[in-house]
Amino acid sequence: MRRKHLTLAVLAIVFALWTSIATGAQVPRAAAPGVPKTAISEVKEIIQGVEISDPYRWLEEQNSPQTREWIDEQNAYTDSVIAKLPGRDALREKVSALLKIENMNIPTLRNGRYFFTRRLADQDQAMLYVRQGLNGKDELLVDPLALSPQHTITVNLNSVSRDGALIVYSLRSGGEDEVTPHLFDVNARKELADKFPRARYSGLVILPDKSGLYLTRQTPEGPRVYFHKIGSGDADTEVFGKGYGPEKIINSSLSEDGHYLIINVSYGSAATKNEVYFQDLGAKGAIVPVVNDVTAAFATGGGESGPNVAGDKLYLRTNWNAPKWRVLEVDLKNPARDHWREVIPEGENAIDSLSLAGGKLAVAVTENVINHVRLYDINGKLLREINPPSLGNLSALRGTWDSNEAFFTFNSFHIPPTIYRYDVAAGKQAVWFQSPLPIPTDRYEVKQVWYSSKDGTKIPMFVAHAKGLKLDGSHPALLTGYGGFNLNSNPAFSPFAAAWMESGGVWALANLRGGGEYGEAWHHAGMLDKKQNVFDDFIAAGEWLVKNKYTSPEHLAIRGRSNGGLLVGAALTQRPDLFAAVSCGYPLLDMVRYHKFLVASYWVPEYGSSDDPAQFKYIYAYSPYQHVKAGTKYPAVLFITGDSDTRVAPLHARKMAALLQASTGSDKPVLLHYDTKAGHSAGTPVSKEIDNVTDEMNFLMWQLGMTPKAAPVAK
Repeated sequence: MRRKHLTLAVLAIVFALWTSIATGAQVPRAAAPGVPKTAISEVKEIIQGVEISDPYRWLEEQNSPQTREWIDEQNAYTDSVIAKLPGRDALREKVSALLKIENMNIPTLRNGRYFFTRRLADQDQAMLYVRQGLNGKDELLVDPLALSPQHTITVNLNSVSRDGALIVYSLRSGGEDEVTPHLFDVNARKELADKFPRARYSGLVILPDKSGLYLTRQTPEGPRVYFHKIGSGDADTEVFGKGYGPEKIINSSLSEDGHYLIINVSYGSAATKNEVYFQDLGAKGAIVPVVNDVTAAFATGGGESGPNVAGDKLYLRTNWNAPKWRVLEVDLKNPARDHWREVIPEGENAIDSLSLAGGKLAVAVTENVINHVRLYDINGKLLREINPPSLGNLSALRGTWDSNEAFFTFNSFHIPPTIYRYDVAAGKQAVWFQSPLPIPTDRYEVKQVWYSSKDGTKIPMFVAHAKGLKLDGSHPALLTGYGGFNLNSNPAFSPFAAAWMESGGVWALANLRGGGEYGEAWHHAGMLDKKQNVFDDFIAAGEWLVKNKYTSPEHLAIRGRSNGGLLVGAALTQRPDLFAAVSCGYPLLDMVRYHKFLVASYWVPEYGSSDDPAQFKYIYAYSPYQHVKAGTKYPAVLFITGDSDTRVAPLHARKMAALLQASTGSDKPVLLHYDTKAGHSAGTPVSKEIDNVTDEMNFLMWQLGMTPKAAPVAK
């Protein structure tokens, strides 16, 4: 954490007092000794017939001098509290061992060259490499560490030409969603002169002949697809998107042979509706629709592996008339709907993803929240299945249609990712890369349990802890979840989870409604007017852990990020008696106003909007910021956010921290950790991440009565 001089905090307190006097507002009492006092400048408005009071509206102005001084004051207070906590050095050593491990992402294979990012154990950020041949030497292409003294710039590989001679990579600063793309000549080891603006991109792909690339960029008017002729400098030609507003998301991708441009238009982030278009580039055809008149999701694939196109066939994963999804084949030479062919019908388990590899359809299905990858031929015949070795997270298969070489990963809460190289034709796999195991993983176990939510719905949950745990209610437990946007919560590796278990804690992940674990019906049961189900599921998970003597309310903490930040914010305000501590990161909390900031219009299909009278009723009913009650004995809370979060506006955490500090009737601390250089996405250097995780975990352990101790680390 940043350390500030006390004089700055004093000046900020003086300023807050002066502001309150000048505006005639009352300064609320401090929630605990030493808590900074925040000025009130109350704003009242009538929304859908209801008077809404917002005492901290002024904190929405992120760059105002008043807000900046308030942030510095809050950081100084947070630092002063956390710096005094015992056991920090021992805990930091443990966290450092878990974060300082070598890691690597799945490689992209083109013409015998493997492209990937890799971070060595002693490095702050991953670097971009190429390996010539299976056993070749790793050669450095892009070093982001040299681009920032603070090591806050990250590199991402976006596209590789079919011959492996040209790549598009992008640089991200401080975790922002905006990136700056670059073209790089692999053979010459040099940047091309072409320039691209810093922006949000969703599709950057090079034509096979390297004459140009297609890209999708967010503009103030909305997302637009462009063609960029390589060598033209910064000149781009718009080819698609006119008429689509900023609430839409457009992705563009190219088939392996560059014959087809595939365009996918999403109606926000929820998997409720999208449109699909294509262009036959070989025939210089027009852009024509595949589907644009059905209220359903049609996933086309994309990313580094390209769209799910094999020859002239496009394979769609869709929930159209199939809540658990199915796979359809579209002949792009004859794309009329009455010629579509169902290849893989809807089954008992939700189809989570579809990819193409080695002439096969690789379908990832979720069976009771555990992923399995099934390989089918083009007629829908099941050939074989890839199963996880234990309770954990098995990724989708990544490859290309014309190559038998593909890759996948496996990991679990306490097991770092292992990358497997898979021979599609032979069905054989071998380890490509394995992160070193920094803890003795055989000491821990992962269980899956089911419990009843408020309405009787059975909800699955993963519980991980040391073997031989005695169920006597004495153990510190950390419960987390997400519950939204059709996203699955799998038991994936987390340095935080591993360090928590190493410290004697129980780690629990609840698979809440709103996710995609059981298909679109499960998603719909936790969105819009059903959003309260998600919070009920989460609260019931905490009650189950207490009832089954894994823990007790005084030893139970909750943790959530982004939509998960909304989750724990709602749990905090609805059941403050159930939890001892809360870690709330990059959250949405003022749901009455959330849609007015940054890219939040993307999420209206998921949450709704207070601009709609019917939707306002259920949003207002749970919005955490509007449900803080003065005098309530709230648990300890640590809010986490940062300036570079250009996805979820940091104003949510700022306003909620001020309100909760002024309102809580307990002596439990309410703290704000506000990073002026980090944001929602990746970007925090490992050295800083070690400090952040140590601070957050130290805070939770302090509140749950845990004593940080050095733990054995596997060598």
